[in-house]
Amino acid sequence: MKTYLLPKEGQFYKANLHMHTTISDGQMTPAEVKEEYMKRGYSIVAFTDHEALVPHEELTDEHFVAITSYEIATNRGAVPGGFPFEQTYHINLYAKDPKKNISPVFTMSRLWPAHAGNYMSDEAKAVEWPREYSTDSLNALIARANEDGFLVSYNHPNWSLQNYADYARLQGIWGVEYYNTGCMRAGYPDTMQPIDDLLHLGKRVFPLATDDAHAGKDNPHDCFGGFVMVKAEGLEYGKVMDALEKGNFYASSGPEIKELYLEDGILHVTTSPAAKVEVITERRARWCRRGENLTELTFDLSGYLRTSREVKEKRCMPYFRITVTDARGETAQSCPYTEETWGE
Repeated sequence: MKTYLLPKEGQFYKANLHMHTTISDGQMTPAEVKEEYMKRGYSIVAFTDHEALVPHEELTDEHFVAITSYEIATNRGAVPGGFPFEQTYHINLYAKDPKKNISPVFTMSRLWPAHAGNYMSDEAKAVEWPREYSTDSLNALIARANEDGFLVSYNHPNWSLQNYADYARLQGIWGVEYYNTGCMRAGYPDTMQPIDDLLHLGKRVFPLATDDAHAGKDNPHDCFGGFVMVKAEGLEYGKVMDALEKGNFYASSGPEIKELYLEDGILHVTTSPAAKVEVITERRARWCRRGENLTELTFDLSGYLRTSREVKEKRCMPYFRITVTDARGETAQSCPYTEETWGE
């Protein structure tokens, strides 16, 4: 019997899940963002302007979904002569309801830039959620956001100058950026390490590749780099959010993952032409194939799957994930798959 890890049914839709517009400190209007991203094959954009939750339902149609979302920053302190903080937590909140225009964790005293408030109602501005730089404070904020119908991502740990001590105790995180175009091109590349660390701690989180774009359409230097390919039953807001929440997607800076399924303990992987395909697990059981123009591969995971229950009892949550690397060194990352997914 085949167990599809990426759904058999549905269609892939290309998505950018981190974007700033003229509502905050970006250079493109929301309408210009839609136009420029659709030119390059995108069907979904999350408009994550700083601190202000502003829906863009007017942009959603049969060819495009605008995800209602925003980005929150919680800064540790001040650095003279530099950015006004040392370390910072940046998180994105993605609303399951496209009409959501009031956030229960909004903080008017942290609104930045000030003109973003012009797009918010007085009712939305009246919320004042307490915020401080600590894991406990952030976890309380995330829990309230989850309760109110938001998926929450943890953004660009490297640029944020954060490490294991900052993210290991986070709760309620749905996704973690391992690739952020703006940060990578500025010299702050992220990795999969925080995702594996959190998975080893038993937290099921998904890898995200995003743009975090701010640039204008005439010089899109931080656009069109990292993306997510969502496998959904249709290009509708609810179906897209459901697919994202379930992990029915992969993240990439280039390669495609076209098909993933298990059959009798054998993992089947179909990709765009690749130079390397790896299967990575929570233990020292890994598989790697190298070559030229690899497109269809199989990996015998029967022994790994058979011993997964014993590992879970002794150590941690078993999982495996797939990394595809192309000839340019760009990668695609699957979501992690656990016993809940593979059904063994």
